[in-house]
Amino acid sequence: MNSMTWYNALAKPAWTPSPPSIRLIWTILYPIIAVTFGFVFVQAFRGKLPFLVALPFAINLASNLIFTPILFGLRNLTLASIDVLVVLGTIIWAIIFVWPQYPWVAVVQTPYLAWVAIATVLQFSITWANRQTAPGEAPDRA
Repeated sequence: MNSMTWYNALAKPAWTPSPPSIRLIWTILYPIIAVTFGFVFVQAFRGKLPFLVALPFAINLASNLIFTPILFGLRNLTLASIDVLVVLGTIIWAIIFVWPQYPWVAVVQTPYLAWVAIATVLQFSITWANRQTAPGEAPDRA
């Protein structure tokens, strides 16, 4: 069974956004992430920001990048839930740490924060609804 067939077979809340909606959201968010994260990394590399300010951005980027392989590759809902929680936590951490030096970077993260907060609730809802399903297996709808 391919990944989308597996995902579509999972129990999901009625308010789950459609795949085109999710694509649109990420199409908007990826440029925001690229510009602001890139700015933070350049400033840290230049020594204008301490490493600890860039750290949550780096952890967030890594966690964000591994979410899809965890969910659709490993098909592990629990691990995907933990990962999305790390993504959410590091956005909050990044906003708090970057605010004193570059408040605009913190403010621009708010759409990303809002989406990931929704995605976190969604992921936990899906994980809970499919808790009897072993990782990688499709739920039994009998």
